[in-house]
Amino acid sequence: MGLLGFNEKSKGDALNAGEDVPSYSPESYEPQEGVSENADQLHRRLGNREIQLIAIGGSIGTALFVSIGSGLAHGGPASLFIAYTLYSCVIAMANNCVAEMTILYPVSGGFVRLAGHFVDDAFGFMAGWNFFLYEVLLIPFEITALDVVLGFWRDDIPSWAVCLACVVLYALLNVLAVRAYGEAEFWLSGGKFLLIIMLFAFTFITMCGGNPKHYAYGFRSWQKPGAFAEYLAAGPLGRFEGFLAALWSASFTVVGPEYVSMIAAEAKRPRIYIKDAFKTVYWRFGVFFIVGALAVGIVLPYDDPTLVSVVGGGEGAGTGAASPYVIAMRNLGVSVFPHIVNALLVTSIFSAGNTYVYAGTRTLYGLALEGRAPRFLRKCTKNGVPIWCFCVVMIFPFLSFLSVSNSSSIVLTWLTNLITAGGVINYVIIAITYIFFYRACKAQGVDRNNFPYTGWFQPYSAWIAFIFETLVVFCYGYTSFMPWSVDNFFVYYTMLILAPVLFFGWKLIKRTKLVKPHEADLVWERPIVDAYEATFLDPPVGFMRELVQMFGLWRQKGGNDRRTVSISA
Repeated sequence: MGLLGFNEKSKGDALNAGEDVPSYSPESYEPQEGVSENADQLHRRLGNREIQLIAIGGSIGTALFVSIGSGLAHGGPASLFIAYTLYSCVIAMANNCVAEMTILYPVSGGFVRLAGHFVDDAFGFMAGWNFFLYEVLLIPFEITALDVVLGFWRDDIPSWAVCLACVVLYALLNVLAVRAYGEAEFWLSGGKFLLIIMLFAFTFITMCGGNPKHYAYGFRSWQKPGAFAEYLAAGPLGRFEGFLAALWSASFTVVGPEYVSMIAAEAKRPRIYIKDAFKTVYWRFGVFFIVGALAVGIVLPYDDPTLVSVVGGGEGAGTGAASPYVIAMRNLGVSVFPHIVNALLVTSIFSAGNTYVYAGTRTLYGLALEGRAPRFLRKCTKNGVPIWCFCVVMIFPFLSFLSVSNSSSIVLTWLTNLITAGGVINYVIIAITYIFFYRACKAQGVDRNNFPYTGWFQPYSAWIAFIFETLVVFCYGYTSFMPWSVDNFFVYYTMLILAPVLFFGWKLIKRTKLVKPHEADLVWERPIVDAYEATFLDPPVGFMRELVQMFGLWRQKGGNDRRTVSISA
């Protein structure tokens, strides 16, 4: 890590002194002896190959392969497909917002630090702790789900052994340098991509009659029992509530942009590689989530007895039958393929938990950098790992031991409901942050077209995402009122209640104020990133070329990312 020495005056200092603030350009900052990779102690070690696979599959886990079954059972195939399509389009708009800001400011802590920088310090405090709790509660969720999927082979595997093994492996993969995490996720995410392709192929081949029963079922499940299921009520109201249930399923399943934002501070050439990663999010939504919802609705009718039993927490809920795909394979008499799919399910679920450990650690580190968490959490190892943040995060996987004394399906349901609201709040935060960022650009006369990436249809994309996600987070737990249930109310709305408590609590303690558009610091850490990017000697290498280089072909002497010690060198 070189020493950072820029000839600059921060925009915040200039504003406090009442001076005119010149617009920023990379040429107006001259680096001295060396160029730092970051303004903190994190290291930029993730290459293009790792970044793209993390973007494609780093956040895909239980929900797309297992939990999606509840959306099918409650809503039916048409409601599931429409809900996942609609929600994917809305999250694409949120991706559009966070991509523009993250590529410009690839800072530690990702979008949660952006929230505090452009909106309000209290807003950043709330955003950071909401995302932190969301991530660390997802870790035991994935471990419990892994225990469920392992039950496909045998039901005498001790739950405590599964939990302990995951804790140890997550610790080993994340306590090392970030490159170890990136390499592990490259292969694990590659397995997810292979699994998704296999499941799509299974759907297409079997629906055309390529199965042991030679039954070309096509879209028959859309006709009998039907395309729309009734849920909680009969008639049109029941079908609408079925659609809402499918939409809630989508709100837990369709994720991704926030994780790309979190790895930006440890990415090489972030202005290029992170931009490419954000662009993959759009087609990932289209292929993985939308087509995935369509495939589930094709292979299995919503009234399948095993599926109904699984969703209801009855027989089969603690076995590999929890996956709609595995249920369909058993129904068709497919013998070997379910074992292959289940093995890849295990690696996919493990990978998702690994990503949540990483994201939780970096979120807590970002909070510490801004004084929103204890200062001792800023300490990093020589390899750039926030060691005390890592230790705090590794406490939460032990919550998975709840499944030792309770049914795994009950723990899964409880964690799913508690977590979902936190995930939706993340997108509300992203949309609000972008709206404030956009206002600041307008107020200060900054041309967004000069940014490395410019979001489309702004600020309307941000407003649509904000309104839609706000409606989802408030309506998500409406069933707790039908009839009134105190337990269900707090399960669904705990995170929503906690968010304003965090915001107003920090605001009262610290006396923070909203950032005014003409006072927002639009320079921030841009000079550091610009100087870092300028030290590379060679043009960036594409993803496919990096894959080929893994086999010893087209390798460049000295590697793909050779750098000078400083720009002046």
